[in-house]
Amino acid sequence: MSGGTPVGGGLMRQRHSQGYASSGDDLEDDACSRQTPTSPAMPRARTWTEVMENALWIASAVFIIYYGDRNSNFIYLLLHDDRIRRVLPLYLGMVGVGLNFLIFFYTSMFTWGVKKFGEKWELSSPSTLPFLTLLGIVSFCLFSFALWPIWSFLTLPLLFTLFMACIVASPYVMTGTFRPQTDVLRTD
Repeated sequence: MSGGTPVGGGLMRQRHSQGYASSGDDLEDDACSRQTPTSPAMPRARTWTEVMENALWIASAVFIIYYGDRNSNFIYLLLHDDRIRRVLPLYLGMVGVGLNFLIFFYTSMFTWGVKKFGEKWELSSPSTLPFLTLLGIVSFCLFSFALWPIWSFLTLPLLFTLFMACIVASPYVMTGTFRPQTDVLRTD
């Protein structure tokens, strides 16, 4: 057993950190300092309040897309309405959203699957997060400017609702589960 430091008439045990060499005679201290392998985290079940919130976001987005400006739906408005400022704000906003989607898809799916990174995309490419945030804010402002003649002050909550519905619906769109591939060769 490891000795100790004399304190007030008795001996007090000392723990050895990873930085110091241990004599190996105290197995309890060595066992405590070892790292245990972590098991993959199980996805937690969603509560009924989260499911209801997600359903409300998606239902409100469907309502916005279906009713548009009460005369025609949102898709028809985007394609044919002359009140929309198309040339610069609408098309640049669409390019921004497209770039945002492509960069997010590349950093989260492609690099994880092809390069076999087992970590989150925020850790493998941390410089993309501020760029994606800035691109999203600029696209939101451009869409707001382009659609302002139709809904005026209601443009901001309508676009925010559509954005939240896309965020909420994105986990449900995933078609399969990605599992890390191990490159271990079996020799049996």
